Amino acid sequence: MVATGFFWEEFWFYCINWPKHIFACCKAVRRGSVFVPAPQVKSPSLTVLCDDEGARNTLSSSDFDLRALQPDPRLDCLLRFSSPEELDRFNLESRHANRQPELFALYPPSDEDAVEIRPIPDCPKEHMGHRILVRCLSIKFEIEIEPIFATMALYDLKEKKKISENFHCDLNSDQMKSFLRGHTPHTDSSTTARAAIFSISYPSPDIYLVIKIEKVLQQGDISECAEPYMTMKESDTTKNKEKLEKLRSQAESSCQRLGQYRMPFAFATINIMSAISTVTLDRDTTDSDSVNGNGPKAREGRLDHSLHASVCKSISSFKPGIITITNFFKQEGERLSDEDLFKVLADLKRTSNIQRRVKTISAPDTVAACLSPEIIPIKPVPEKIVRPIKEVLEFPSSDVYVPHCIYRNLLYVYPQRLNIGSRLASARNITVKIQFMNGEEASSALPVIFGKSNGPEFVSETYTPVTYHNKSPDFYEEVKIRLPARLTERHHLLFTFIHVSCQARQSQSASPETLIGYSWLPILSNERLQVGQCCLPIVQDRLPLNYSLHSPEVMVPVRVGTPPPLGTREDGLNMSPLSPCDSYLERFFALCHALEGKAMFPIRVGEEKVPEHKLEHELKLSIISLSAAALEPLVLFLHLVLDKLFHLIMQPMVIAGQTANLAQIAFESVVSVVNSLHSSQELAKDQQGRNCLLATYLYFVFRLPDTPLEVFSTGEDLGWVVTQRCFAAMFTATSVGNMLLQSRIRSSSNPDIPVPGDVYLYVDLLQQFHEELALQMVVSTGVCRENVYKYAWFFFELLVKSMAQYVSQMDKRGIPRKSRFSDRFKDDITTIVNVVTAEIGTILVKQQKQAEKVNISLAFFLYDLMSLMDRGFVFNLVRNYCNQVSSPCHSSVSMATLISMRLEFLRVLCSHEHYLNLSLYFSSPASAPASPSPSVTSQTSSSCSLQDQKLVAMFDLSQEFKQQHYLTGLILTELSAALDTESDGSRKAINATYSLLCAHDLDARCSKPEVRTKIAALYLPLVGIIIDSINYLDFTGGPSVSFRPAEDFENIPPINHSVAMAIAGNPFNTLARNAMVSVPSCSTLTAEASRSLLACFLWVMKNAEQGLVQRWLADTPPAQLGRLLELLTICVSCLEYRGKQSSDKVSTQALQKSQQAKARLEEALLGGMGARGEMMKRVGGRCSSPRENLRWRKDLTQWRQTNDRQDKSKAELDQEAIIGGNLATEANLIVLDLLETIVQVMRGGLLDNAVGGVLRVLLHSLTCNQSSTYLSHCFSTIRALIVKFGDVLFEEEAEQCADLCQKVLQYCSSCVDSNRSQACATLYLVMRYSFSSASNFSRVKMQVTMSLASLVGKSSDVREEYLRRSFRTILSYAEEDSEMQVDELLKNLNSILLDTVKMKEFQEDPEMLMDLMYRIAKNYQTSPDLRLTWLQNMAEKHNGRKCFTESAMCLVHAAALVAEYLSMLEDHKYLPVGSVTFQNISANVLEESAVSDDILSPDEDGVCSGCYFTENGLVALLEQAAELFSNGGLYEAVNEVYKIIIPILEAHRDFRKLATTHDNLKRAFDNIVHKGHKRMFGTYFRVAFFGSKFGDLDEREFIYKEPGITHLPEISHRLENFYSQCLGDGVLEMIKDSTPVDKNKLNANKAYIQITYVEPYFDDYEMKDRMTNFEKSFNLRRFMYTTPFTKSGRPRGELNEQYKRKTILTTMHAFPYIKTRINVIQKEEFDLTPIEVAIEDMQKKTRELAIATHKETPDAKMLQMVLQGSVTATVNQGPLEVAQVFLNEIPADPKLYRHHNKLRLCFKEFLLRCGEAVEKNKHLIASDQKEYQQELKKNYNKLRENLRPMLERKIPELYKPLVKPRMENRYGSLVESPSASACRC
Repeated sequence: MVATGFFWEEFWFYCINWPKHIFACCKAVRRGSVFVPAPQVKSPSLTVLCDDEGARNTLSSSDFDLRALQPDPRLDCLLRFSSPEELDRFNLESRHANRQPELFALYPPSDEDAVEIRPIPDCPKEHMGHRILVRCLSIKFEIEIEPIFATMALYDLKEKKKISENFHCDLNSDQMKSFLRGHTPHTDSSTTARAAIFSISYPSPDIYLVIKIEKVLQQGDISECAEPYMTMKESDTTKNKEKLEKLRSQAESSCQRLGQYRMPFAFATINIMSAISTVTLDRDTTDSDSVNGNGPKAREGRLDHSLHASVCKSISSFKPGIITITNFFKQEGERLSDEDLFKVLADLKRTSNIQRRVKTISAPDTVAACLSPEIIPIKPVPEKIVRPIKEVLEFPSSDVYVPHCIYRNLLYVYPQRLNIGSRLASARNITVKIQFMNGEEASSALPVIFGKSNGPEFVSETYTPVTYHNKSPDFYEEVKIRLPARLTERHHLLFTFIHVSCQARQSQSASPETLIGYSWLPILSNERLQVGQCCLPIVQDRLPLNYSLHSPEVMVPVRVGTPPPLGTREDGLNMSPLSPCDSYLERFFALCHALEGKAMFPIRVGEEKVPEHKLEHELKLSIISLSAAALEPLVLFLHLVLDKLFHLIMQPMVIAGQTANLAQIAFESVVSVVNSLHSSQELAKDQQGRNCLLATYLYFVFRLPDTPLEVFSTGEDLGWVVTQRCFAAMFTATSVGNMLLQSRIRSSSNPDIPVPGDVYLYVDLLQQFHEELALQMVVSTGVCRENVYKYAWFFFELLVKSMAQYVSQMDKRGIPRKSRFSDRFKDDITTIVNVVTAEIGTILVKQQKQAEKVNISLAFFLYDLMSLMDRGFVFNLVRNYCNQVSSPCHSSVSMATLISMRLEFLRVLCSHEHYLNLSLYFSSPASAPASPSPSVTSQTSSSCSLQDQKLVAMFDLSQEFKQQHYLTGLILTELSAALDTESDGSRKAINATYSLLCAHDLDARCSKPEVRTKIAALYLPLVGIIIDSINYLDFTGGPSVSFRPAEDFENIPPINHSVAMAIAGNPFNTLARNAMVSVPSCSTLTAEASRSLLACFLWVMKNAEQGLVQRWLADTPPAQLGRLLELLTICVSCLEYRGKQSSDKVSTQALQKSQQAKARLEEALLGGMGARGEMMKRVGGRCSSPRENLRWRKDLTQWRQTNDRQDKSKAELDQEAIIGGNLATEANLIVLDLLETIVQVMRGGLLDNAVGGVLRVLLHSLTCNQSSTYLSHCFSTIRALIVKFGDVLFEEEAEQCADLCQKVLQYCSSCVDSNRSQACATLYLVMRYSFSSASNFSRVKMQVTMSLASLVGKSSDVREEYLRRSFRTILSYAEEDSEMQVDELLKNLNSILLDTVKMKEFQEDPEMLMDLMYRIAKNYQTSPDLRLTWLQNMAEKHNGRKCFTESAMCLVHAAALVAEYLSMLEDHKYLPVGSVTFQNISANVLEESAVSDDILSPDEDGVCSGCYFTENGLVALLEQAAELFSNGGLYEAVNEVYKIIIPILEAHRDFRKLATTHDNLKRAFDNIVHKGHKRMFGTYFRVAFFGSKFGDLDEREFIYKEPGITHLPEISHRLENFYSQCLGDGVLEMIKDSTPVDKNKLNANKAYIQITYVEPYFDDYEMKDRMTNFEKSFNLRRFMYTTPFTKSGRPRGELNEQYKRKTILTTMHAFPYIKTRINVIQKEEFDLTPIEVAIEDMQKKTRELAIATHKETPDAKMLQMVLQGSVTATVNQGPLEVAQVFLNEIPADPKLYRHHNKLRLCFKEFLLRCGEAVEKNKHLIASDQKEYQQELKKNYNKLRENLRPMLERKIPELYKPLVKPRMENRYGSLVESPSASACRC
């Protein structure tokens, strides 16, 4: 299968058909498209169980008729090759077929390690907040009698401010519209809008949508006009028909007469956030929190920013809906101002609830037919004429920092209040006609006033609404005016005040208007637009001539501008980018305007006039004052301000005949502006800390000063990017005045520079800008200098942009780079770089983050210079940088920090598009840049050839290499240095190298093999660096690294222990991957960093020229070759297939991360070039052209296979698994290629060592999860090694032969057919090539048998049916080969498979499983190798269950077996004398002494040929046993084990291990001291089975050993669950008590289990030797349990009726043993009489008192608890009642005399101990327990008095011949050993 694509996808990626490799890494896994089920494990058959002593008959081949099975397909080419060379050629062709061309496509970098890139800033565009579409569906009252008009606007109650312009809406019916036909000349479509888009920049719960309703003016106040709407209904037609008709008639008459006048009527409000929350609540209950404070989560004192965030979230999750407003509020004529409106809103907020009458609807995805606030259509424009949607202009409640980028020149006029006094008594219904005049004639009124709904777009006059009979009316009208682009002094606003007569006059033609007066307002005042609040007088007479040049006289308060609520700004709102509202900016622009020759002197600036001779002084002041401008206006006019300042930097000014030097002041002002923008917390920054506004300016706006527009290209790269709005435009400065032409060609910093000819006017101008800018950066001082280098990125990018435009416009791209720029400019650049580098070192100590930003900025600057300037010059700058950063002056900075800084710097440089051209061998010397090294230049490298260089040196980072390949040498040098520093620098260095190679691998330009070969040659020193850093690698994170428990016993390799274990493999696989022995690790790299570094190594080796690699390997020293093989082993482990992750959880964060990655990748994937082209399309943002020349970037992909559990869908996980499989396969095939090369080039004495090392790597790879593709090639290579070097492998490498057999057998049980076929062919070839030597073949047979035994003993998923099929395949090979005889071997293997079948049945019953394995091991008593294997298998199983003691015992038995063998071979005093030496560890070990000379013949037929049958093997087994004893807490046994080890180590003079051994002993003894009495060694239970359904277990009893603290219900529950599954439901019953079981009373159809807790039992003589807790828990064979009973059959009764039965059980072996259950071989029972039971109870109480009293560290609480149970009045009835029952009278039966006397003595001892305890407690209590002590003393005395008569009564017949001292001695002996007395009784 061949990959048809280049890159991968997770879930969303471009679909690629990756090969689906088959991995056999789990029981049931979907392989390709075939699902392979796990083999069915049947329930255990209990009838096949046998006891420990039963022998098993050897199976014959007829038990499993192999010939009846169908063999797997055989390999036809197994023995057909005529020569090894032909076999190698065939394997090579097979390996190279269908390979993945790009390794890094399978293992791409992650975003976390991405190289720094400069994000493309957003294109300049108009600011838009959260946009809300409001659509008016209908406005209906109960009656419809007249037209009504709606006006909507947004108000912010918190800020008391109107935050949007008005939107007028007319929803009248055609009938109502006809009433106004006479007053509507025509209707433009733009005025028919019924929907508006409102914008909210700062969402708040206090934002209201206010809907004001107006109607046509008619006679009567608002209340009278509203009364019919409140009292009448349309449904009352019959009742009010005449009234309604009359009202309609009056309304129609009023409309015809007064249709152009309006009157206020009603209003309604909607809380925007409440409406959004309500609609969202209706659709999604999860978003139910109200944002206005009424929700359940709203709390007083909530932070503003958190509330703002929740409001924004509500808006973002808003779902469209319909809101029905049922209540309108009647307007009041005296409360029409905005101040009154805010009072009403405040009252509504306190009393109203959330809008609840909501109906949700679906919303369109896009909005068509939209009009801007200037009535300009916005794309997309519909083809058909439809009702438009208007965008409503926002008046943000707070500053918005977005520069002007569109043309908008609007003025809003708000008449506020009129007061005419009592002089005009007839003026009551007053309206104001507003006109924008261009002169004083009536015809000068300009049609620039925006019309309202259903009328013309623009009108020349508009009227305010009329308040009926109000002489001092308030107005709320908003007049929106489109200002002309050029304003003159003739433009003014004309206000005409009119009284409107509502009552019709007698003359129908008479006008209803009566003139009251005029007022006016000039638009310009001192050539500045007038905004703000004004009070204007009224002129009652006619307007005088030239009235606009004079001021009115009568005071009339009219305000022009926005309607500010109280306490806000008093200036008006001028929505125009042409007139700044900041005095500093206005002054600066005015002076610049004059400087350009557009004004006559003296010029007016504000209130003053500036003559020509003061222009320079005023201009300098205005430039300096720019930093004082407010932030918002500065941002609004940022582009224009910077353009003007750059003009001033560039050009000298001739003012009043003198040349003005403004460059320095202008440059300092630029620096000040940049600092202000960066310092503001309101302005956004990108991830590199760049101010987004400045970045946008540089990328989209800046161009060289005074460059003609037509010079620029119209392409996407330099042209203006048009936004969505078709009316977008950009303002530029005008051309230069004639009087300054001669001055422009001079440098403003040095006016004495000679003037060239006029022909090159613009040429010299363009040439000098970047030079002037660089010069200003160099000569800057003080704070200006600090800020220049603090924000160096801006000036660097400004320099580069100006240089690029200069080269482009002057067509210097064909000129040699050295000639493009002047030497003076180069000197300035050198100075700048040196200063910035020094600045980095200075601030690195205190401000590391800032230093990192400047460092990256400098890197990008040099990155850009490499595209524009001479590369040799840039390399010199790089060298200077590296020298400065590495200099000793940075001693206060850590080396890791410096390495990190240099690495980030170099990573940026190496991401240059021409990096390879700058680093590779060049085709001609002229094309190579000059190297910074003075000795060897890059030109020399062009003439270098591979043949002229020493091969070994090519793989080392030599000085010559660094000189020839400068950038590559720098990055590899940093990598080498970083690997030696244990810090984060190593990770960055690895990622830098890794990203470079990844870029090359995924670059379409480097896809040809010959190009990749050349690139790989460039990175050959990386191989040497990685080999030297092998000890730093970490591969422990992989799940499949095999572990070898013992070192190579002959030679200790000079590498770290974990790597040695991985290379050597594990021939017997003694322990699983989770090794029992801890392995120290010296790695300093993380697993992920190690994987990345090794991927780089594999890429280089894959693409390097093979002939070069072969010659290098041939010259490699043996030590270096060993490290290379070690490195290959680590590669296999690190890049192993991890398997498919599960997806049972969902993480929101992970999903968001995936979505972001998807978005980035979709931007990167462009169509039309195939999968490889998709990924190699080098885009950096929204536009492809500006970034098309950049290399592939690391941020274009997100996926990376890791061990982190990320939440992905099943499709993603499947795809991820496929990619991971491809990566593992390709990595292993590269390793395989290199191994084949090693074998081919090795000669002479190195060959044997090389073959052994290669085979170890191959065997290690077989322990990892591998695909069928790799396994096929791996087995082919192994077969080739067997064919070519079989004698070496079978003669010298016995361990490897065993390991090989085990690995191959493991794959013979694979469920994948191809794997099985390859393994069978390999195993047969091993037998075939070893058959020539009898000893070799015997060894192979033994190793195969042992390997299978080890395999089935440890693996729980061995598939015996596949193994049999494999044996049949091997048999089919042998049938065609007359020389091969394998029947006997296959018979033995078949017999082992029978054990496998039985073991599978008992996988869930650990005790039964261990019994079976024990029986198998015992049956191999005559085969030490196999017995040792099964003992190790048992150790493995025990270790997996945390039964460390039993696991250690298995290894002790194995060591005893080895000792028996060694004692027959050699007679050394330091060696153990067989198994007898191990008796102190365990008495059971004598079992191993059954081996004799008759049975065992050493060194014959491959017997005892394993590595463990040596002295080192014996030590290894005992060391493992010692560690396991230590893990199990049996520290005393550790000492006994080391007693055997130490003499051997002393004989070997192995002082290092002796030191380790004594350290281990010290730790063991320390643990005994500190944990001696706290250890829990085990809990024991008797388990008896009854019933025929148990088969051989019927009536069998066992002692089970359980962990230290195990309760009876735990083991009972475990056994009940297991056997219930085996026997079925309702069959098993648990016997709850320990009474003897009468089998005749049991149900024959059921099975019974009785479980009883037992304790170790010791005789008196044993107690003398078992003093410690360990001794009482070790070598246990006898256990006891008690059963209470009465003669009547009840278990419990009165004291004189209570009997007790003691049962003593003896086991076959002593605990601990190699099993956790041992069968009972002997049972003893005896009964105790009631008085004997009482004696035992009193002796127990006495012991408890003695222990509590004589404790070394007395425990007061424990002592008081024991005393309370003995002497306290509430419980002393226990001892007292016993005495009264048994001691009150002398027994009549003489047989009870001794018991009576013994009990009396026990009570005397009991009283003595009680007294001691009371006295002891007296010294332990605190002062607050004195009363308690007195109570104890009192109770004790009372108990003693009650017992005195009974204790003093003696039996004369018993005591008459005895002497009193004798009785005391006997009494004392009873005290010493009360348990012994009890036992004798």
